[in-house]
Amino acid sequence: MRRLPFTLVTAVTAPTDEPVPTTDPSATDSARSRPVVVDAVCAAAVELARAAAEAVAGPGQVGEHQGVVADGERLATHDFSCLSPAYVGWHWSVTLARASRAKVATVDEVCLLPGAGALLAPAWVPYADRLQPGDLGPGDLLPTDPDDERLVPGYTGGYEALTRAEADDVRDAVFERGLGRPRVLSLIGLDDAVDRWVNGPGGPHVPLAEAAPGRCVGCGFLVKMPGLLGQSFGVCANESSPSDGRVVTFDHGCGAHSEAVTVLSLSSSGPHVLDEVGYDEFGHG
Repeated sequence: MRRLPFTLVTAVTAPTDEPVPTTDPSATDSARSRPVVVDAVCAAAVELARAAAEAVAGPGQVGEHQGVVADGERLATHDFSCLSPAYVGWHWSVTLARASRAKVATVDEVCLLPGAGALLAPAWVPYADRLQPGDLGPGDLLPTDPDDERLVPGYTGGYEALTRAEADDVRDAVFERGLGRPRVLSLIGLDDAVDRWVNGPGGPHVPLAEAAPGRCVGCGFLVKMPGLLGQSFGVCANESSPSDGRVVTFDHGCGAHSEAVTVLSLSSSGPHVLDEVGYDEFGHG
């Protein structure tokens, strides 16, 4: 097949002295601010909207007509109550549209929407915010955000500029001070830990501490923590204490204090209440 040659023709309008018509901005603003009137054809098509809702919901699931609102020019939405027991408080919303100069409306959209008293799912909470202490189990991984404000970069470099002996000495000194790791606890992380421990089971405001004969600061089983935390916290090393192996505050306490005044021996016992060994002699004269 041979292509026919074609010519592109551009129409050029000769300049004239007649004024070019312009649009009045005030007239445009007035048209935009004019309230939208419900299209009569769309408003009258209640049965069309009901049939569209029943086609989606199924027979017997669409209730009374609750009204119609205008969404735009020749665009209206009908609302019907939902009769499904699983969606109490919801309503069916059917949007109808009418083309310009058309005498009938057509279905544009059908959806189920919640009302004021509808039962809704709770707001979405990100996975990282939903985790609670104790949720992490064996095999679970909880990656730490690279920008976690609880951590700051630690001292890990500088060894390559030293001899091997010097590097070993520096490495030992660094690890002794808790460094040598990619990241260490920041002041914000320390503050969060202090607040959590003070208000936790190892703090001073629990019934166990309030009824204790002494405070952990004077207990021989307290292992003090190094660094800033060692000014107010330690670890309990008494296997008989409910706080054994936990971080406790200095003003925490329990009944297993090393200097408790009353010491009960588990091997001692009092006299029998009922004598089942001896007997009484009675005369038979």
